[in-house]
Amino acid sequence: MQTELSRKLGVEYAVFGFTPFPAVAAAISRAGGFGVLGAVRYTAPDDLKRDLDWIEAHVDGKPYGLDVVMPAKKVDGVTEADVEAMIPEGHRRFVKDTLATYGVPELAEGEASGWRITGWMEQVARTQLDVAFDYPIRLLANALGSPPADVIARAHEQDVLVAALAGSARHARKHADAGIDIVVAQGYEAGGHTGEIASMVLTPEVVDAVAPLPVLAAGGIGSGQQIAAAFALGAQGVWLGSLWLTTTEAELPSPRLIEKLLAAGSGDTVRSRALTGKPARQLRTEWTDAWDDPHGPGALPMPLQGLLVADAVSRIQKYEVDPLLGTPVGQIVGRMTSERSVQAVFDDLTRGFEQAVDRITRIAGRSAEQ
Repeated sequence: MQTELSRKLGVEYAVFGFTPFPAVAAAISRAGGFGVLGAVRYTAPDDLKRDLDWIEAHVDGKPYGLDVVMPAKKVDGVTEADVEAMIPEGHRRFVKDTLATYGVPELAEGEASGWRITGWMEQVARTQLDVAFDYPIRLLANALGSPPADVIARAHEQDVLVAALAGSARHARKHADAGIDIVVAQGYEAGGHTGEIASMVLTPEVVDAVAPLPVLAAGGIGSGQQIAAAFALGAQGVWLGSLWLTTTEAELPSPRLIEKLLAAGSGDTVRSRALTGKPARQLRTEWTDAWDDPHGPGALPMPLQGLLVADAVSRIQKYEVDPLLGTPVGQIVGRMTSERSVQAVFDDLTRGFEQAVDRITRIAGRSAEQ
């Protein structure tokens, strides 16, 4: 399960694992893949430094990377308070009324929201990079596309490859023109922010659009057979995120949330703006239904929606309010039926990959004989 890209990065398997959990990122790299830590939840540089120190101590010298959420265009002087002031009072009232309808308790006095994500703000993302570039990261990925030009240049000066997520061939070509090194073709099936094109269509389109840049396939991939299919479509690796949520190394905040993930089928997710303001695939809940209801106020644009619902999401998760409890996850959730270690997941991926390659080899051999 090696490609030119995986050999360049010095990893055994061309499996790139995105995760918000340091223990999962380290375990992915130790298992022979490439762990990528999501940085969006880190609002304090010292917190990111602490977790990168932990990864360094537990990765056994294997390579790893960082994923940020950073706009391509620089915006100066916009503070969190400025953004908060843009949130309409009617939307605040809608959140309050919805939580009251389901009897969601308040957080304790002085207890901060654990879900307050401000990593999308450029000044926060840049402080994350100031920390990250002090570590031997090999890859910097940006979930919002190409990072600003000076960030790409800074990464290249430190021999760090830059990856950008794309939901269409047009987006991918823009990333290539911006000078990035790897395009992640993220299909409609993926968890979190996605476009509207399915992976089977998107991956070969992006491969053709940006050749010879390497492409990672993302979305709807959770087995070795699907990895083999991605390679057949021209990808040089796969980018997996949802699959790690139910690993034993993950740190989901709610036992009930884990139960809901294990019980969910591939049809139990929805692309909704409820979480961030941009379409993001997640478990369908009465919370997403409320925001997607045409009779409601509708979600605000990013980043207003994320700030608006941060406290509410923390309360829902802390008190495990079942009808509202969800998380970003892809359609591959239907394959996530038991808690397993990261290593066990890799064992299953490699076994399935070998079976798929053997099957195709036999088919190709029979065709050649005819």
